[in-house]
Amino acid sequence: MGTHNRLLRLGDTVYLEVIAPDPDAPPPLRPRWFGIDRVSSASAARMAAWVARTDDIMGVAVPELGVVETMRREHHVWQMTVTADGTLPLSGAAPLLIQRAPGIHPAHALTDAGLRLRRLRVHHPEPARVVALLAAIRLATQPEVRVVRGDTCSLVAEIDTPSGPRQLGLH
Repeated sequence: MGTHNRLLRLGDTVYLEVIAPDPDAPPPLRPRWFGIDRVSSASAARMAAWVARTDDIMGVAVPELGVVETMRREHHVWQMTVTADGTLPLSGAAPLLIQRAPGIHPAHALTDAGLRLRRLRVHHPEPARVVALLAAIRLATQPEVRVVRGDTCSLVAEIDTPSGPRQLGLH
């Protein structure tokens, strides 16, 4: 997808991934995931999207999330929903889905700094629509995802740190 990233462990099977265009990579032949092609160099960093793990991606994927594609990076292989135009489902309020190959989770390879995702708050103008989609994909309840009304879509991660709770994101 012509991106590079940085990962931060937020639990045994949870991590934060910062993704940006890789200026040294050739541009992909398709729109990049997570709406990256719509972000300008002057845009502020933000939590734009989230990904939820499933063990049955073909059974729970819904059209709003895109099509299921197989992805590879180094020795990792996974399936993930991706929209054809690279946009984010429900402006980022709905997750992309991922199903990893059996084995060790990528978070296990990351340094454990004592950070834990406690909750993800999803703000959206149509919270009932978001909740209905989460029910349709049978989203796991841990970590907690709380959907609330907001004027626009925004994501807030509530993270427990060794220095106390912190929030990442706007609101």
